[in-house]
Amino acid sequence: MSSKKRIVVCGGGAIGAAAAYYLSRRGARPVVVERHEVGGAASGKSGGFLALDWCRGTAIDRLARRSFALHASLADELDNPWGYRRLTTFSGDAAEGRRGHGDAGRPWLSPDVTLTGQIGSPQTTALVEPRAFTTGLMRAAEANGAELRHATVTGLMRSASGAIGGVTLESGETIEADGVVIAMGPWSILASRWLPLPAVYGFKGHSLVFRTGDAVPAEALFLEYEEASGEALTPEIFARADGTVWACAVSSTASLPVDPADITGDAGAHERLEALCRAVSPALADAPIVARQACFRPVTEDGLPLIGAVPGVANAWVATGHSVWGMLNAPATGEAMAELIVDGATSHVPLRHFTPDRMKAFAGLR
Repeated sequence: MSSKKRIVVCGGGAIGAAAAYYLSRRGARPVVVERHEVGGAASGKSGGFLALDWCRGTAIDRLARRSFALHASLADELDNPWGYRRLTTFSGDAAEGRRGHGDAGRPWLSPDVTLTGQIGSPQTTALVEPRAFTTGLMRAAEANGAELRHATVTGLMRSASGAIGGVTLESGETIEADGVVIAMGPWSILASRWLPLPAVYGFKGHSLVFRTGDAVPAEALFLEYEEASGEALTPEIFARADGTVWACAVSSTASLPVDPADITGDAGAHERLEALCRAVSPALADAPIVARQACFRPVTEDGLPLIGAVPGVANAWVATGHSVWGMLNAPATGEAMAELIVDGATSHVPLRHFTPDRMKAFAGLR
């Protein structure tokens, strides 16, 4: 396929923005269609945590390692408008009402927290501010000739042979194209009306963002926390370069709304998370909350992303289902999609584990 071809990317999250960026670098003309806002769902509300080797021994290990390296190079090449920073990462535990061992060297943590180990170094763990990363990549793609359209895709255009030739919009307009990429996160399930795709589900998470200034160093914390009720939570707390701290712990299997703008937090979820954060960190106890967030991350039946050509349909591709590693794996996924679309094959990461037709046994594939 000529690199001058026009490709519609459905979805303006991190995966869609990365696909558009790498397509634009190869001379293609991507058109990103986003119904809500760029980075408006999980790509703007996730933790933005990056790890080099935490996926070792799994099918996504090569994708993760390639993507971790690309994150560093993108920050250098594009002047790091998204606060990419290296981190030291720790594990620990705490229980509500129970005294821990504490760490005198980390006054930002409560004495009730016991650090159990260092699980990441500045060489192996890092962080980005996810909304800034997603919007920054989109701006970089636009600078290379990509186009951003705020609209809702309602269907696909097909030629007499059945090949994809563009998209139809809710407004009645059409966008002609030489191919279409489905990168709509958990809303990729909507594309199963148009294409033979496996199901993609949404798993809901809640998070808080605290304004801490310089009170918390460049560290990340993965905790095991026991509430007074005996329920166990696994909070994650990340210090960003912009003087904020992101924290999560409470998830649910709530229903995914059709419109991302309609997502709200579950009753009591943010209050529960706030109480936990203020208990484990005096720095968070003293800090104002600047965002209370909820989002859905996309997951598949077998836990692996869908990356590749849609089976049996010419000029259609999919990139979604990255679960908790979407922000980490966005660059390598976008790079792989651009290689696949322009060259017909990938050169950095093989996609055999991620092809949509691997899941013929699941409902949705014909």
